[in-house]
Amino acid sequence: MTPERIPHRIVVFSGKGGVGKTTVAVNLACLFAQRAMRVGLLDADITGPNVPQMTGIDEPPRHKGKRLLPHERSGVKVVSLASMLPPDAPVIWRGPMRSKALEQLLDETDWGDLDVLVVDLPPGTGDEVLTIAQKVLPQLAIVVTTPQEVALLDARRAINFAKKLEIPSIGIVENMSGLICPHCGAEIELFGVGGGKREAARHGVEFFGAVPIDPSVCQAGDTGKPIVLGENPSGVATALGAIASEVEKLLVIRKGAEPEPGESTKDSP
Repeated sequence: MTPERIPHRIVVFSGKGGVGKTTVAVNLACLFAQRAMRVGLLDADITGPNVPQMTGIDEPPRHKGKRLLPHERSGVKVVSLASMLPPDAPVIWRGPMRSKALEQLLDETDWGDLDVLVVDLPPGTGDEVLTIAQKVLPQLAIVVTTPQEVALLDARRAINFAKKLEIPSIGIVENMSGLICPHCGAEIELFGVGGGKREAARHGVEFFGAVPIDPSVCQAGDTGKPIVLGENPSGVATALGAIASEVEKLLVIRKGAEPEPGESTKDSP
């Protein structure tokens, strides 16, 4: 893959698992596609590839000669190692093998023309993250966290890791931020709220927004229908839409075009 062919490259990762990183990556990719962008989504979580499940892909991989052809769902081109493995097969590979697999996915995939590539990284700060940073040269790292302190502790590590990699822009998304009671409409601070915003201010990075807890998000992911594609608007879909807009402003994403010389936003690095 030649990074220069893709104007905007985003990595989504977290310091720990279970914070909704893949949910954020999948739904942001779908939102960009809804806005007439040409979008690629790479599932780089080699040992826990969940993107196909969340996008409803259960077909075997497709090839054109020696090139891998992405599956396409809702306007998003999707590539994942999960499509190439038997169901429920564990990936018992050491770090170098995982990194090599990622390099092959990047180098041997025929993405075509893209406006934006979203990469769903594994949790933590291991070999795969380094490989993607070196091969993709992302302009933006989105760190997904939940509000409680144990998650924020790992988010701090992820932020500092992204800074060490010299990724130009870094931002936080606070997921599972409050639960709206389905009966009375009151907000329940199940895991707390506001931790992500405070952490962003503390580290001098962007805060893209908070996403509330909604049980329908789990159902949407399990059935391969991302929540932002649903016919009935929800608080989660609205929150994710606002986050996508903030990301667009930061990167000045425009269909099929690079930013004009000198063009920027006030939040650009």
